[in-house]
Amino acid sequence: MPLEVRVAAALVRLYALPLTRIVELTDDHIRRDQGHTYLTVNQHPFVLPPKLARLIDDQLQYSPRHSNAAGCRYLLPGYSPGRPRNPLGLADTLRHHGLPARAARNTAMMDALVDLPPMVMADLLGIHPKTAERWATLAGGNWSEYLAARRAAPQG
Repeated sequence: MPLEVRVAAALVRLYALPLTRIVELTDDHIRRDQGHTYLTVNQHPFVLPPKLARLIDDQLQYSPRHSNAAGCRYLLPGYSPGRPRNPLGLADTLRHHGLPARAARNTAMMDALVDLPPMVMADLLGIHPKTAERWATLAGGNWSEYLAARRAAPQG
């Protein structure tokens, strides 16, 4: 399976990122410190699993080296220099390899909403809070107890 397919599929399945956001990722979104690699999305850094970090490093190393106007290299460069990969073409490529991106993203989002409040997911993914709330309802998550506990907790 091509490296870019493995990278894109992992980002969809682990972080519920839409392909439109994945294709906009550049080397500026990747940060490293002692022992960890981070992917920053919507100003929120996510710790990447070591295997995914290696895949992303390989993708950046072996992908075409043309940069965008800001001098950043796209994680998934397009065929035109300085342009990202087309998300519709990437969706077709993933589907060709048996990886339907929309179904994978929906599943990942529902899994995440079982563990995280909808407002947190909305902020992390850049989706509307009402959309996150609807997804949480579909996932069977009920965060009313969490919200009540937050309101009752003393601030300080």
